[in-house]
Amino acid sequence: MRTKVTKRGQVSVPSEVRKKLQIGPNTTLEWLVEGSTVRVIPLPSDPVKAFRGSGKKGMVGRLLKDRRQDRRREDAS
Repeated sequence: MRTKVTKRGQVSVPSEVRKKLQIGPNTTLEWLVEGSTVRVIPLPSDPVKAFRGSGKKGMVGRLLKDRRQDRRREDAS
């Protein structure tokens, strides 16, 4: 997909991209320059909500178990 930069430096995001990445009004975009390449990353309005459910299953339980073991070791010292 290609778009053009306007005289005022504005760029249109193609509708197909907006729909796929859920980009709407007031979406903040992060522009990363990597050599001669630019990456544009939409930032979620609620980062916690965006990451909810993205962890591996059972990891919270494992983390809590590890924390309890660490606490017991510290208490024993």
